[in-house]
Amino acid sequence: MGSEASLSAAAPAAGGRCALIIPARYQSSRFPGKPLMGIAGPDGASRPLIEWTYRAARAAANGDPLFVATDDERIAQAVRDFGGAVLMTDPACRNGTERVADCLGQLDDVDILVNVQGDALLTPPPFIAALRDHMRTHPETPVATVAIRASGETYRHLAADAAEGRVGGTTVVLDGAARALYFSKRILPYLPEDRMPDADMPVLLHLGLYAYRRAALDRYVRTGVTMLETVEGLEQLRFLVGGTPVSVLTFEETGYPIVEVNNPSDIPIVEGILSRRDMP
Repeated sequence: MGSEASLSAAAPAAGGRCALIIPARYQSSRFPGKPLMGIAGPDGASRPLIEWTYRAARAAANGDPLFVATDDERIAQAVRDFGGAVLMTDPACRNGTERVADCLGQLDDVDILVNVQGDALLTPPPFIAALRDHMRTHPETPVATVAIRASGETYRHLAADAAEGRVGGTTVVLDGAARALYFSKRILPYLPEDRMPDADMPVLLHLGLYAYRRAALDRYVRTGVTMLETVEGLEQLRFLVGGTPVSVLTFEETGYPIVEVNNPSDIPIVEGILSRRDMP
């Protein structure tokens, strides 16, 4: 399904100045105040979720500017407290992509914007770097994102969430050119009850990681809210409805499940994963 992406991407082409943006909001229907929730690291010290995500993005920045984009002063102050940079955005932004688009006026010299979701603290920095470099070496690509082949452990986590009625991770199915056909909070494709994902029938877990060109963000805002993004609660579907292709880089898992903090019940799972690996 699609082509595998390489973590040893070619050297970026000249130009294509990039900024990394972490959109963060305080209000959330499922988990209010999520960016400020404490997450314990391997040493037992608790840091806000937004700080863990900032650290992962900073490890991939390679000199590119990095900001948290928010409309909430509580989040902004927490970011300043750990030494991060903030861009204040319009409270009317309806999702993270709109919030990144709202930063365009403050980043006049930036060509590529990389969106690292604030609840995706386990995003491997090499994935962020590979996505940025892909945009620099493929100027025809308006939007790109990342998916991983779900391991048995990750698939079981997704299936457990679904069985309990929790909204867990997002899956994506691709066309033959590694472009997204559809994103869903259901597990796609459907697997029989006794079947686990494998090379012949993979389940691709979409990560909260995007890269956009300015024109794609402008078009996204002009398109306006669509039915599918509202029903699924997935902002990226607006690109597909509006006719903007979304390229998907597919990676293997890196030795641990990449679980996002979608629900309070995810916190102990994430803390357990952190205890087994080194974070930047």
